[in-house]
Amino acid sequence: MTATAHAISRWPDVPVIMQQLRELVSQPMRPLRRDKMKAVLDHFDTRCAGSKALNEEAKTCIPGGVQHNLAFNYPFPLAMTRADGPYLWDVDGNRYIDFLQAGGPTVLGSNYLPVQEKVIDLIRECGPVTGLFHEYEMKLAKLIHRHMPAVELFRMLGSGTEGVMAAIRAARCFTGKEKVIKVGGAYHGWSDQMVYGLHIPGTGSFEAHGIPKGCLVATQEVHPNDIEALETLLTENQKQDGTAAVIVEPLGPESATRPVLSDYNRQVRELCDHFGALLIFDEVVTGFRVGLGGAQGYFDVRPDLTIFGKCVAGGYPAAGGLGGRRDVMATLAAGLESGKPRAYVGGTLAANPLSCAAGYYAIKAIEETEAHVKAGKAGDRLSQGLARLIEAYNLPYVVFNIGSICHLQTSGVMLLEVTDPNIFTEIGPRKQMMEEMGAAFSAEGIITLAGSRLYTSMADTDDVIDDALAAFERVFKQVEGV
Repeated sequence: MTATAHAISRWPDVPVIMQQLRELVSQPMRPLRRDKMKAVLDHFDTRCAGSKALNEEAKTCIPGGVQHNLAFNYPFPLAMTRADGPYLWDVDGNRYIDFLQAGGPTVLGSNYLPVQEKVIDLIRECGPVTGLFHEYEMKLAKLIHRHMPAVELFRMLGSGTEGVMAAIRAARCFTGKEKVIKVGGAYHGWSDQMVYGLHIPGTGSFEAHGIPKGCLVATQEVHPNDIEALETLLTENQKQDGTAAVIVEPLGPESATRPVLSDYNRQVRELCDHFGALLIFDEVVTGFRVGLGGAQGYFDVRPDLTIFGKCVAGGYPAAGGLGGRRDVMATLAAGLESGKPRAYVGGTLAANPLSCAAGYYAIKAIEETEAHVKAGKAGDRLSQGLARLIEAYNLPYVVFNIGSICHLQTSGVMLLEVTDPNIFTEIGPRKQMMEEMGAAFSAEGIITLAGSRLYTSMADTDDVIDDALAAFERVFKQVEGV
């Protein structure tokens, strides 16, 4: 096994999975029995009273009581005080197996000591930020290029959202075209132009509140895996001023909540080449988690631009960036001479020494420990164990994984289709069930992303996965009809 190995042992059978998901949303839901759900809520009131009190106080000074979307959990956010390896501890002393892993960046596990020590040394030496150049900016860029050759130049930014904004701006500046095509259901941050077709394909500007319509004029959407629709849209655009870029999550929307066919990215690459559009890979989650070469290394597809997010600093703050072709990235050069096209980007804290050093040492540690491979094996073990439980209890739930990115769909709310005449009566109850299942998992000591996505890390040993499966089984035993 080499450090360049991928974390994916197999690509899922996408047609089978999509059929299972269609069956899930076509039948009545199977939530927890009401008496068991009441016990879950009682658990939160009695065992998590500190978190509840903090949230109530936080609501007086923070919108909704929390700052980050990942923390909006039912029935109220849990306040954490400690993270270490595979575990989290809340203010009430409850311990949890952490399958959130900060949304995916901590492939090494939380608070990995060798990286932490390097970051502390740097802070002691120069502090977290100077506003001037630091050697680690260059060292990080070179390291990323070594693992992802398509990233000929790299510009560090503050978040994945900023990376997307920079990618679209650079693509438009370089091509002289405006239209950007995204895949419906995918999440590419919260900039005005990308709050479009979120969660469920075909929804367009449904969630684009507070955004002037003009911001979305050049944003277009196609359904996942529909190569013919993409080709048709590119053809229509070509009759006008063409297409600046096609942006994809290479595993599929929402980190493969709707997985793509194995040859999808290659087909998108071919279409982009034919129509003169740039191909943008959003590797905010997949970078260094799918493999050190990212999803582009796994699929052997070379994008023109690659977006980075939290993964690029190993879970430390101010993490985001954009890399890609030298000629396209040159439009982002700081201090570019007057008269040449420039895609303006900025950020006082972008590429600060702390973030760059953390990213450099985190990626080096992943390389040295093969953390991505170990995390992938843990994901396989978790997914296979959940599949056995689902079968044993005759549940309609769907589970699959792509390496260390695991999906457990119990209500299928994000798999609804806009063509379903009952969609607006189904969304609310199915969303509520997903939240209730997430709460039930938390009550049994399991932290997930919205009750439906789980990220494994190198820290998830066989014993940790076995403990998690025992907790999931306790929840499944409480489901209606079991």
